[in-house]
Amino acid sequence: MTRIAAVRGALAPHRRTQSEITDMVARTCLPEGTDRRVLDRLHRSAKVRSRHMTLPLERYGELDGFGAANDVFIAAATDLGAKAVRDALDMAGLSAADVDLLIFTSVTGIATPSIDARLAGRLGLRPDVKRLPLFGLGCAGGAAGLARMHDYLLGRPDEVAVLLSVELCSLTFQRNDASMANLVATGLFGDGAAAVVACGANRPSRPDETAGPTIVDSRSHLYPDTGRVMGWDIKDSGFQIVLDPQVPDVVRRYLADDVEGFLGDHGIKPKDVTAWVCHPGGPKVLQAVTEALDLPDEALDVTWRHLADVGNLSSSSVLHVLRDTLAERRPPPGTPGVLLAMGPGFACELVLLRW
Repeated sequence: MTRIAAVRGALAPHRRTQSEITDMVARTCLPEGTDRRVLDRLHRSAKVRSRHMTLPLERYGELDGFGAANDVFIAAATDLGAKAVRDALDMAGLSAADVDLLIFTSVTGIATPSIDARLAGRLGLRPDVKRLPLFGLGCAGGAAGLARMHDYLLGRPDEVAVLLSVELCSLTFQRNDASMANLVATGLFGDGAAAVVACGANRPSRPDETAGPTIVDSRSHLYPDTGRVMGWDIKDSGFQIVLDPQVPDVVRRYLADDVEGFLGDHGIKPKDVTAWVCHPGGPKVLQAVTEALDLPDEALDVTWRHLADVGNLSSSSVLHVLRDTLAERRPPPGTPGVLLAMGPGFACELVLLRW
């Protein structure tokens, strides 16, 4: 099995309260003179206290189109990604020269050469490092990236792989867009990165309290007729969010069968799971997950706290929740855990862990 050797997170430099961000959104997204009570209500209901932003708040009104926002993404994602990877390698007791595969996932900017290629020389990765940039997985990208890293290391058990997620969601906020989807997104999403270092079964990893769980298996599920539930419409102004209110209903309809079937294939029942590492999709989604899986009230406490502290970091969030679970609520050794996230497709990604 694949051993997670280290998980580290990094956050964008400008931390702001939810009320400060709401004021910025009112200035840049609402027509002059518009009643902002709906915006205020939506941002309060997100249950977010603060978020980290890539730029000072006054700079967001100055971003003129997709190109300007994407230029900021490339520079900032490279800086934040380098920090996350360095910190994770240091925690794992490994060097950049040990890395055989670098997976990069994001849905909030694009680059060619990709961010992973731009990081290779900066981090000191070997010239023969294998790279796998992933785009379009959205909030599910962290879980899917872990799964694909595990698939690779099953076939290369002597090697080391790194997964890097960078999501600068604030750069996708749409100016002069008072749609409900944009107002909801501007109240929920923040900016951050996360890196995971994993070792194949034959590659020794640090056997101490900082080491993470093993990855046992993974499962993906694309749901029928849900292509417009979540995603982007690509406009001249950039990534315009598609966010249907029926997301919690899709979770209630499908998630329990997915989880029970996946665990059942390994002789495990949901009640045996000692930690649920869940992506913070938003209050209504987390409530739907809790109801669908019949979880105790406290089962998603780490996820709720992450949502309040920094918001939804898209694909990076579930990796932050994994880090915090290991640091704050490490389960008993040998017990099963489930890491789960959902994203555009509409799709669910499940990863079975052994602590």
